[in-house]
Amino acid sequence: EASCLASVRNSAASRSRAVIVPWAGAAMVARALWALLAALRAGWCLLPQSGYLHPDEFFQAPEVMAGDILNLQVYYPWEFLSSSPCRTAVFPLMTSGVMYWLIKSLQQLDICSSCINSYTLLVSPRLLFTIFSFILDYSVYRLAPFWEADPWKALVLLAGSYVTLVFYTRTFTNTLEGLLFALLMVLVSSRKSSGSSAEPTSSSLIGVITTAGFFNRPTFLAFALMPLLYWTSLIVDSQKSIKTLINHFLKFILCACFTAFVFITADTFYFTSVSLDNLYITPFNFLSYNLNPHNLALHGSHPRVTHFTVNGVMLFGILHILAIGAGFKMLKKYVHQLMLLRWCYRGLPGLLVHPEGSPALLLFYFVPLAFLSLFSHQEPRFLIPLILPLVLFSASANRAVKWKLLIVLFNLLGALLFGCLHQGGLIPCLFHLEQLIHSPVSSSHPQHYTLLFAHTYMPPRSLLNIKKTDVHVEVIDMAGAGEEALCQTVKQRASNFTCSDCHIFIIIPGTVRDTITKCGISFNETLIFPHLSMEDPPQISVLSSGNWKSQLGLYILELNRDHQSL
Repeated sequence: EASCLASVRNSAASRSRAVIVPWAGAAMVARALWALLAALRAGWCLLPQSGYLHPDEFFQAPEVMAGDILNLQVYYPWEFLSSSPCRTAVFPLMTSGVMYWLIKSLQQLDICSSCINSYTLLVSPRLLFTIFSFILDYSVYRLAPFWEADPWKALVLLAGSYVTLVFYTRTFTNTLEGLLFALLMVLVSSRKSSGSSAEPTSSSLIGVITTAGFFNRPTFLAFALMPLLYWTSLIVDSQKSIKTLINHFLKFILCACFTAFVFITADTFYFTSVSLDNLYITPFNFLSYNLNPHNLALHGSHPRVTHFTVNGVMLFGILHILAIGAGFKMLKKYVHQLMLLRWCYRGLPGLLVHPEGSPALLLFYFVPLAFLSLFSHQEPRFLIPLILPLVLFSASANRAVKWKLLIVLFNLLGALLFGCLHQGGLIPCLFHLEQLIHSPVSSSHPQHYTLLFAHTYMPPRSLLNIKKTDVHVEVIDMAGAGEEALCQTVKQRASNFTCSDCHIFIIIPGTVRDTITKCGISFNETLIFPHLSMEDPPQISVLSSGNWKSQLGLYILELNRDHQSL
């Protein structure tokens, strides 16, 4: 009998070792994969990425700071006009401003003679945001055990997402919003070593982050709502003394007010150069503008379900669809419970106070999404902060394992499309023009350059590295001008094309290149590949022919001096 018991113990021990060894091996593979993806994130930032996601990645911080700190010719967007600014200057100064001040100082100290160029102007702010993006990784690693998710599976899902590789390495206010949301989730999710919920001790920091997020983007309140409700429920549940309860909320309110005072003071000094008669509370201007349906319509109106049906799938693919399926199951379950509780008079089910992981994470995901869906202007980047609760949810209960291949293919396609192709010729084009304008020939003999951009995203003028005092470069942005207006402008410029040191360049996608051909002007051309314009998409019939490369390219057309008709 003793020998039988011993054999049973040995068999159980061997089975235990058989389970532990594969698990440890899988964990090692996941760690190595995360390290590889983290290196890819940093390396691709330095390469740099050529894709141009949206003008706001330049015009909400780098472009403005390049004008203020480096004294370069830039385009100041309406959000930063001193009459009624809608953006705080604090975060641009702390990010792009610091990096531009650093490269300016290096050049002034002769440590780097040509530190300020199109590459450093583009990459230095992006590099800082890429470093900041690892706050997400830290947050996932800290939060995964609390929310019953596998830490390394969640980290691989996060690091392998094209949202992290592309969006979180760009200078969007949405990127900062996502990082602040991650920090807020870490602060409100704490657990003792025994596994029980810990007493909240971060009231002051929670107040600071909530207010900073509000000044960065007032929509942060939509993301902060569920973490704050969860934090409140933990405080109420863990405190026996009303005095201690009041103390927590008092710390939160005082720190929030102090942070607001710092932002208002800094913005007032930034936007008011002479007197301090008016206080600038930028979030109120932001809300006043965006709550006006007419103003939102100027930026594009979308159906209220766009975030749920299009943007969520575009950003997160199958993970968003799985979350919707789980959300309906959870809703069905709690509706059923509510019906039972109405008969039993036992109160409402505790969704937040004692979460089982998945239900609360789904609320952290869908509640902000629902609030953002109330606005008619809906862009995919507005949802990028939601990647944190989504990967935590997907990494629990092995939900994403059987969709592994689909997830990999989806993120490869997303990284290629948004990191390389989308408006991908414009940044290399500006690099090329910057080198041309600052070439030794141009430096020794002053040249006049006219750069006419048509049917591209707004070009960030800062990447041309032109001082405000330099009047030899003129940038004309014709946006999506029609054929008649475009030809009229080109012909007018060509008719004044008399000086020997004048150069006129037209930058236009290959899909609308024939428009310039019809203008009857001769030119030399340079093709930059690849460039995909979704506003002027390539024709499938042309893509299938031998002329596909011109459809996926951006042309730099230099007018010939004789500009004779073709």
